[in-house]
Amino acid sequence: MLKKVFLAAAASLVLAGATMTMSPAPAMACHSGCHKAAKAMYPHDRKARHAYVKHCKAKHKAWKKAHRKHHLFG
Repeated sequence: MLKKVFLAAAASLVLAGATMTMSPAPAMACHSGCHKAAKAMYPHDRKARHAYVKHCKAKHKAWKKAHRKHHLFG
């Protein structure tokens, strides 16, 4: 009985570790966060939010282009 409990605990730790490594953080790293910033700045003005998002995304793309890593083949 005790052996099964330890085996189940070990299996749950392994599964928990596997799910922790599959977090969406790497997928979210490339996003600029402009939508959330616009929503915070202009919660009730949709047109101002849209204009801010366009401006913010253009600024983010320019920053990414200026700071990209320069490789020999790409």
